[in-house]
Amino acid sequence: MRRPELLVPASSLEVLKIAVIFGADAVYIGGEAFGLRAKAKNFTKEEMAEGIAFAHEHGVKVFVTANILAHNYDLEGVREYFEELKELKPDALIIADPGVFAIAKEVCPEIERHVSTQANNTNYGTYHFWHQLGAQRVVSARELSLKEIKEIRENIPDDLEIETFIHGAMCISYSGRCLLSNYLVGRDANQGACTHPCRWKYAIVEEKRPGEYMPVYENERGTYIFNSKDLCMIEYIPELIDAGIDSFKIEGRMKTALYVATVARTYRKAIDDYLESPEKYRENMPWYLDQISNCTYRQFTTGFFFGKPSEEAQIYDNNTYLREYTYLGIVGDCSTEGLYQIEQRNKFSVGEEIEVMKPNGDNIIVTVRRILDEEGNEMESAPHPQQKLFIDLGIPLDRYDILRRKEEE
Repeated sequence: MRRPELLVPASSLEVLKIAVIFGADAVYIGGEAFGLRAKAKNFTKEEMAEGIAFAHEHGVKVFVTANILAHNYDLEGVREYFEELKELKPDALIIADPGVFAIAKEVCPEIERHVSTQANNTNYGTYHFWHQLGAQRVVSARELSLKEIKEIRENIPDDLEIETFIHGAMCISYSGRCLLSNYLVGRDANQGACTHPCRWKYAIVEEKRPGEYMPVYENERGTYIFNSKDLCMIEYIPELIDAGIDSFKIEGRMKTALYVATVARTYRKAIDDYLESPEKYRENMPWYLDQISNCTYRQFTTGFFFGKPSEEAQIYDNNTYLREYTYLGIVGDCSTEGLYQIEQRNKFSVGEEIEVMKPNGDNIIVTVRRILDEEGNEMESAPHPQQKLFIDLGIPLDRYDILRRKEEE
C-alpha cells in the first residue's frame, strides 16, 4: 500500500508555517511571478528562503508553482526566475507549459519537475510522455474518475508519481483552462489573474431594454449558474489510496491560515487513522465531517471521482453554510510573565469565550482573562486586527496554536 503524501497550499509565510505544524507532508507555494494565483500574497525571495528552511527543519517538502501558460515575453523572465530558485533549493517546481518545463530542465535539473493539472493530464500516454521528458510527478486532471486514475497507475512506471486534488474549489472549465475572466474583464486566468466570474450572479438583459435586468431562475435561491460545490473526499480515503494516488492535494492558495490549519489537520488525522485502523477511521468520520464543515461557506461534492457529476454538484447561491468560525490569531512566544504573544487577525475582548485549536485535533474552549499591548498596557479589547498582543487564557499554549471564535448560527 502506498502511503499518500498530504500536500497543502500556502498563500504566505505565516500560512506555510501553519500548514507544516498542522500536518502537511509537503506545501506548495507561489513566488511573485509565473504562478496561477496572482492575487494571493505569494512569497518574496526572502520569504521563500525562510519558508523552505522552516519546512525542511520539520521534514516537510516545498513545491513552487510556475504553472502559467507562457507567452513569448514570459520566457526570459522564467529563465531568470529559475536561476533564483536554483539557489533556494525547493523540492519541486509545478509546471504546465512545455517551454517552461524545458527551461527548468536546463537551468535547474536537480530540482524535481511536476506537471500541473493545467496540462490536462487525462491518460497514461500523457503520463509516459512527461516521464520520458524527466517529470517525476504528474497532477491528474480534475475530470478523471478513480477508475481512470487506477488504470493510469497500472500503466505507468512505479517511480512516476500521481498527484490528485482531493479537496477544495472546483473550476467551471476543463482543468482550469478558463477564458471567462479574460473575456469579461481582461484578466487572464491562464496568466494567474483570474477574477472568478464563475462565482458571479448573472441576469439577462434584452437588447432593446438596456438596464432592465431579468433574473435567470435556476431555483428560488438565485442565479449562480456556473457555481460548483467544493470538492471533498474525506469520506473516501480508502478509495483514493486503492487508486494508487501518491499525493493528496488540497486546493486553496488564496485561503486563510484557519482554513489551511483546519483542512490540513483533519485530512492528516483521517489518513493516519485509516492507515492505523480502518475501524478507527470509520468511527471518527463524524469528527472529520464536523471539522471540515467549519471552515467553508460552501457545500461539498465528490466531483468526477465516481463518474460525471450530477446536477446536485452545482450550488445555486454564494453562501450555503451559516455556521462559521472567525480566525483570531496565531500563538507566538511566551513572555517571562507567562503571557503569550499573538499575531491578532480579528477583534476579541477580555471575558470573551474563544477556542484554542491544536494540531493534534484538540479544540479547547477558554475565556480571555487579560489582553496587553506591546508596551504592556492592559486592554479591555483588541479592536484593531493585524497587531501583536499579549494574552492570558489561563492554560499553557504552544507556538502556532490557532485562536478562533465560533459565531452565532
